[in-house]
Amino acid sequence: MITETSTAIDTNTVVQNPLGLKKIHHVEFYVGNAKQAEFYYRKAFGFSRAGYSGLETGNRETTSYLMRQTNINFVLTTPLNPEHPAAEHIKQHGDGVRDIAFYVEDADHAFNEAVRRGATPVTEPHDLVDEHGSVRHAAIATYGDTIHSFISYSGASGRNASVNERANGNAAENHPVGETPPPLLRKAGSYEYNGIFLPGFVEQTVEGEPTGIMLVDHIVGNVELGKMTHWCDFYRDVLGFFRYITFDDKDISTEYSALMSIVMSDGQHNIKFPINEPATGKGGKSQIQEYIDFYRSAGAQHIALLCRDIRATVAKLMANGVEFLTIPDTYYNDLLDRVGPIDEDIESLKKLGILVDRDDEGYLLQIFTKPVEDRPTVFYEILQRKGCKGFGKGNFKALFVSIEEEQRRRGNL
Repeated sequence: MITETSTAIDTNTVVQNPLGLKKIHHVEFYVGNAKQAEFYYRKAFGFSRAGYSGLETGNRETTSYLMRQTNINFVLTTPLNPEHPAAEHIKQHGDGVRDIAFYVEDADHAFNEAVRRGATPVTEPHDLVDEHGSVRHAAIATYGDTIHSFISYSGASGRNASVNERANGNAAENHPVGETPPPLLRKAGSYEYNGIFLPGFVEQTVEGEPTGIMLVDHIVGNVELGKMTHWCDFYRDVLGFFRYITFDDKDISTEYSALMSIVMSDGQHNIKFPINEPATGKGGKSQIQEYIDFYRSAGAQHIALLCRDIRATVAKLMANGVEFLTIPDTYYNDLLDRVGPIDEDIESLKKLGILVDRDDEGYLLQIFTKPVEDRPTVFYEILQRKGCKGFGKGNFKALFVSIEEEQRRRGNL
């Protein structure tokens, strides 16, 4: 268990997986214009368009693009009529994460067990079918208007590569060193699927230029003041997660604002969800409260994307127009005194604004984008782990000062 010089809890947790979760299957965003969002993620982040669902495929409700890079699946969905639930979601929140979907052993079991444990049902188990086979799907509610879908099927051809981790052998090869590879697929009852993604999607390839991002490392949820413990208990009691690390307002604060955070993880450490809430008493508005004010509810604030070579990835993203938070040059003056020896060129890190932190297992390199939406809501973290299992506690101060400067410019501090 990691400590990261913060409070690690539940150190004697017995690994459990009551819902049969395997990994994150995909993240679906509800967006105002899926075609424009597809262009942005392809040109800026280097995703390729791999699949499509829309009017041409018989879908009269939504248009969706499947965006794929290495082991990451993003789905960008826009409604085709104002009565669709996505329309209200976008009106309320702007573009944002609707679904953090799990690949599971058995969707029926996952759904029924989650509901038995107290989850609110959203979609009862049902079949999704097309000429490539069938998939079982269900969904439950989590914080805000976010949901968790449960998806089960088998059929590991190369067509469904990212979803199936090319289960015949490339999963471990593509997975970052030091991280637990995802489990290979097992047969999910009679549900076998061999299509590009899920029933309703057709293969439609428009290549992007990869930037080196490989995997969703973690997804951060922001919740209202006083709700963090409730949602951490939800992930513990319903999904069988445990408390991985906790940070309080002494760890994450500046002279203006503070927040508290608990990282929830599945037993295999493959799925990690930090849950943040604002802290009171500093006199300013924390980034968490700013997010909630503009998203108009709790929701997924940022997605951390893992890469093998952060310098190369960040350089490509910057060249593509992705904007990152700026860090004062003084951050690097005593860097080695703070983190100890690292196998890195400090000047190149300084040039790109990459942060460094260490725990007992090693160190990590990380950097954060500015919000990628007009509202100050969703943003991304790019990180590379060199043994470190933590989340960059030593960088919180510098990061928050940078975020607060952006808040000041927006008039929201």
